Amino acid sequence: MPPRATDARRAAVLGSPIAHSLSPVLHRAAYGELGLDDWSYDRFDVDAAGLPGFFENLGPEWAGLSLTMPLKRAVIPLLDEISDTAASVDAVNTVVFTEDGRRVGDNTDIPGMVAALREHGIEQVDSAAILGSGATASSALAALARVCTGEIVAYVRSEARAAEMRLWGERLDVEVRTADWSDAAEALRAPLVIATTPAGTTDPLASAVPERPTTLFDVLYDPWPTTLAARWSGYGGAVVSGLDLLVHQAVLQVEQMTGRHPAPLDAMRRAGEKALADR
Repeated sequence: MPPRATDARRAAVLGSPIAHSLSPVLHRAAYGELGLDDWSYDRFDVDAAGLPGFFENLGPEWAGLSLTMPLKRAVIPLLDEISDTAASVDAVNTVVFTEDGRRVGDNTDIPGMVAALREHGIEQVDSAAILGSGATASSALAALARVCTGEIVAYVRSEARAAEMRLWGERLDVEVRTADWSDAAEALRAPLVIATTPAGTTDPLASAVPERPTTLFDVLYDPWPTTLAARWSGYGGAVVSGLDLLVHQAVLQVEQMTGRHPAPLDAMRRAGEKALADR
């Protein structure tokens, strides 16, 4: 049962570091559009060691939490229940506190990725490539399980990372082949490329963008555009941005925490774009 949307409630994003987070901007914009004038949304710098203590001090006014690194796995032992989506990648980015006091975890990154792709007309592809092998890459694999009908190639820097990605593929029942990062330029010829690496990592690949690129999903949003995304769009390719992902996953969080449907996607996107432009 979702929390009551008529009472004064609190929500927040937790992580470390957290000062860069756009989540407060997006959620507050949603509250304004939904008329939830008594709701508040804050940010708190919390690491894994401090997470249990933070939970202990939460009162009944709390509706939910957004979680970023390094808390997406650390939070799981503190919860009463997690969704199948979150369990599929051992990562929770959303916690909802129900009226009966239960702590329920979910992962909105995965359906957020799918929604962002669909907004750009990507309903199904016959193959895809992933650049990177971290936590976001496992979410990308889970999203591709819903839209990719064929092989997924993950470009990674070590055999240990390659083994992890193949294991995720087995768990998610998707066909994953791994390749060395030195061959990452080959990824750019795939029908869909998902870049999940930190800022600057894919910059050297920009010179290898093909003359007729297809679709690039770059999960970064600040700074934007990335060097790779700028070259990609310059050649006429479709680009899905990290802001697209952030907004779509936040829409799902707002809906779960407030019980209001649908969340105001357009208003949240405008707020995010303005905040980035002001930085």
